[in-house]
Amino acid sequence: MAVTLDMVKNLRETTGAGMADCKKALDESQGDMNGAIEYLRKRGAASAAKRSDRTTNEGLIITKTASEGKIGAIVEINCETDFVARNEEFVNFVNTVIDTILAKNPANEEALLSADIGGKKLGDLMNEMLAKFSERIILKRYERLEAGANGFIMEYIHTGNKLGVLLEFTAAPSGDAARAQMRDIAMQIAAMSPRFTRRDEVDSKTLDKEKEIYMEQAIQQGKKPEIAQKVAEGRVEKFYQEFCLVEQTFVKDSGKTVTDVLKEIGSGVDAVRFRRYFLGETGDSAATENAANN
Repeated sequence: MAVTLDMVKNLRETTGAGMADCKKALDESQGDMNGAIEYLRKRGAASAAKRSDRTTNEGLIITKTASEGKIGAIVEINCETDFVARNEEFVNFVNTVIDTILAKNPANEEALLSADIGGKKLGDLMNEMLAKFSERIILKRYERLEAGANGFIMEYIHTGNKLGVLLEFTAAPSGDAARAQMRDIAMQIAAMSPRFTRRDEVDSKTLDKEKEIYMEQAIQQGKKPEIAQKVAEGRVEKFYQEFCLVEQTFVKDSGKTVTDVLKEIGSGVDAVRFRRYFLGETGDSAATENAANN
């Protein structure tokens, strides 16, 4: 029987095993679902079937850069307990994952888990983690950024590896002082959680929704529609200042904005884009998950 993508997805939902493992299991069993489940259990990859309802609120977020700041990666891997998250073998595994992302630039999760690591597939190493700790472990999401021709990527990890940031600049730091200021802006992202780099990135749907909320609030306060419109426009400006990185008040000096700090770093230095991962977050902030539900 020909193995289809829907069959692979169904097996993954049933067992919690990774996509690559599910595809191989179905191939080995000629498309028989029960045979595929048995195959995965024998390998230890499907033991997550009995863990699929467990929550994975712990884990690690790691960031790394390579090629003198030209390439950066960020990854979140979840587990069930802090005991596992702090285990040296688990930490080493997470580092192996991010090193693989940096070095091989996998096209997707399947390619990542199929990557050769010293004669073993990365997915096999993950299965070994499952067998060792008997916990649900999830490769939740990851990203790899490459800076522009003259660009530079700064990384920041908050204490405890539960919050990480990658931030791309248009230019590399000219010295230690500039590097420190770039790191401060990455810390700003961690602390203030901006949603956009600058205001021209705010989509019309988001903006219209904010205006609608502000208008309704003003009308509920007894304002006439024409006055409520002006109030809403003023609050939109505050929205930009709160959620657009370059317009935020600088956390280390309230007399400056992030734009002011960028100018201090050097002529032509600007923030391009950023990624901010907070452990366990859901919804839009984690919409780019790359889950391997093992």
